[in-house]
Amino acid sequence: MNIDRVSGVLLGVAVGDALGVPYEYGSRPLPGPGEQARMLGGGLGGYAPGQWSDDTEMTSVIARVAARFTDLRDETALDAVAAGFLGWHAAGPADIGVQTSTVLGALRGIQESGAASRMRVQAAEVHVVTGRSAGNGSLMRTAPVALAHLGSPAAITRAARAVSSLTHHDPQAGEACALWSLAIDHAVRTGEIDARVGLDQVGPEWAGRLDEAEQAPPEKFSGANGWVVAALQGAWSAIVHTSGLVDGLQATVKAGGDTDTVAAIAGGLLGAGHGASAVPDEWRAAVHGWPGLRGDDLTALAMDIVHRHDPGSDH
Repeated sequence: MNIDRVSGVLLGVAVGDALGVPYEYGSRPLPGPGEQARMLGGGLGGYAPGQWSDDTEMTSVIARVAARFTDLRDETALDAVAAGFLGWHAAGPADIGVQTSTVLGALRGIQESGAASRMRVQAAEVHVVTGRSAGNGSLMRTAPVALAHLGSPAAITRAARAVSSLTHHDPQAGEACALWSLAIDHAVRTGEIDARVGLDQVGPEWAGRLDEAEQAPPEKFSGANGWVVAALQGAWSAIVHTSGLVDGLQATVKAGGDTDTVAAIAGGLLGAGHGASAVPDEWRAAVHGWPGLRGDDLTALAMDIVHRHDPGSDH
């Protein structure tokens, strides 16, 4: 197993997130021609420079569970993820998506045992009431699923859908999480970045959606990238129209819209393909956030997950 690429997954999420925070939904003007996005802080949550937002915070919840449990498909592990989400929500995050907030806000004070089931029911009820629940909030946090089940496409697909469904009932969200997690798995294992490797695990419409992303610039998707499909398309478009982790993340942020979330999504796959070594030292040193972690803590956590799930492998 390639240590650099394993270590790059969660770190990639975090640096993308922190890079996009200052510009989320017009919080600050997007960088102009010849300018670069920077980790300036601010954004919708009043973050410090380099601080990550809810994208990496929720990713960290799943990652810490994955480092404790051997199978994210198991209901006990899903209970732990659900309880972790509730604990995070109770701590009062500075920014949180509407869909996620609606689900978690209705479940204060429940016990860990049975938490996943209660959360899925609440997510389904929200879907019935609102008629939609395909926001990008489960895709932004899906990267640890790939690390937990490296080399097992069926397990990744099922786990990605299961973790997504805790807060996002719409199957579009689950399919997006499965497709992206499978791409991260492939990138970690081979060094190749290819979002198409998981197409046989999702509906036929996704091939056309990837075609569209490959044919259009990332800014085409910024107007709707709170929607999980457009968020995935925007991230993939930025990746295929650039070369390398830094350029890919810069293109993602400069496209606009939900900049921190789409850059976090792109960052997980870029980190998996290019490795932690592709992250500039300045970015790695700057990123930090709830629950009291820094960049090096995320790389260590990624390795803990892989060791937990394949303790006999040669890392």
